Amino acid sequence: MVAWRRHLHRHPELSFHERATAGWIADALRAEGIEVRTGLARLTPDAEGTGVIGIVRGERSPSDRCFALRADTDALPIMEEGKPMYCSTVPGVMHACGHDAHTAMVLGAGIALHRNRAQWSGTVMLVFQPGEEKEPGGASLLVREGALTDPAPVGILGQHVTPELPLGKLGFRSGPFMAAADELYLTVKGRGGHAAQRHKLKMVDPILIAARLLPALYEEAQHAVPAGEPMVLSFGKLVANGATNIVPDTATIEGTLRTFNEELRAQLHILLPRICTEVAQSMGGEVEFRLVKGSPVVKNDPALTARMREVALRLVGADNVVDMDIRMGAEDFAYYTHVMPGCFFRLGTGNPAKPGTQSGLHRPEFDIDEDALVLGAAMMMAGALSELS
Repeated sequence: MVAWRRHLHRHPELSFHERATAGWIADALRAEGIEVRTGLARLTPDAEGTGVIGIVRGERSPSDRCFALRADTDALPIMEEGKPMYCSTVPGVMHACGHDAHTAMVLGAGIALHRNRAQWSGTVMLVFQPGEEKEPGGASLLVREGALTDPAPVGILGQHVTPELPLGKLGFRSGPFMAAADELYLTVKGRGGHAAQRHKLKMVDPILIAARLLPALYEEAQHAVPAGEPMVLSFGKLVANGATNIVPDTATIEGTLRTFNEELRAQLHILLPRICTEVAQSMGGEVEFRLVKGSPVVKNDPALTARMREVALRLVGADNVVDMDIRMGAEDFAYYTHVMPGCFFRLGTGNPAKPGTQSGLHRPEFDIDEDALVLGAAMMMAGALSELS
């Protein structure tokens, strides 16, 4: 698994471009004699999908039960730092979120199950999905295509490497775990020109509108949120291509909205564009507001999560099984949890003795303690066998 993870780490591919990754996974599965389905998770009907599913069948006795194990395969547009032994060979692209490790662990669990198939019954579906980091999310495409219906799993298990958890620990949370996430794109439209003639030309300054708009959005959104309800509204990009003596015609703003409550989410979808319109019109401009609805809330099935926690207790003992808080980060594993029982857990990969392993996700120096691969694969395999028995 270390060798597999390092191969994937050296050759990262961005969301929905994981062609070489998908081919490598399919070849590894076929080399073991595992049934493979490819070309899945198509962005358009005529596109080539980069999703891969492996079907591992137990032979101990007849059983129609199926359980799914999920890994994501895409990388991020980040320039890597460090890791001389297995640094990315693709400039500006790296596995900064551990998807290389997720893939290696599900592959390891699947091959171990296949090699020991005479000892268990049922079917394990290995789901290698593309595009977790980019809307519309590879999980949503697999669900839309019905890729997880032949056979239909009774549940699905996913995991994520977690640098703030020490090596050897597994983290669980029942019920809502990770937030719904929406992308916000605002185009502020005014009327620009030479900065020295702003009054003579009766300019409508989109930069000034944006400066007033952002605090108004933050304030009104906070007023709409019930006390104690988690919500994040954040803007990370503002572009206005003017100059010291040029007022531009437009400014663009990009941000994110994170919620755990679908009613609040819908309310904010109405409130935010209304505030944009009111502020812009009061200053003589206008705002084009575009919202891209993203992943829903990750809902860990309480019964399945309780059973997975028991599996974890047997694997690592009570001292190494921890309760997780809700996380405002999003995860497209959520789509699976809205059509079948799902459990998404956290795998500890932090080790102060190893550089980068305590770095946050999506950082150029991010790394994992590869000793965690054994536990992650074992938890996936044991969880599947527990559900099939």
